[in-house]
Amino acid sequence: MKSNVLQQMTDAELESTHDELTTELMNLRFQLRMKQLSNPARIRQVRKDIARIKTILWERKRAPHDEG
Repeated sequence: MKSNVLQQMTDAELESTHDELTTELMNLRFQLRMKQLSNPARIRQVRKDIARIKTILWERKRAPHDEG
């Protein structure tokens, strides 16, 4: 997911997407253990998307404190 798309989402949408990606990551890890994962690169992509979302949420939470 591109960061500019994530920037346009609301906090609620980001948190919902974060929950979905966390569940997907858990399922991907399970599939990896069971030798059923067809695309192992997806794990890395999901982890990066989760990190992007966390970074955006953190920046938004911190932004009002920097200005005042």
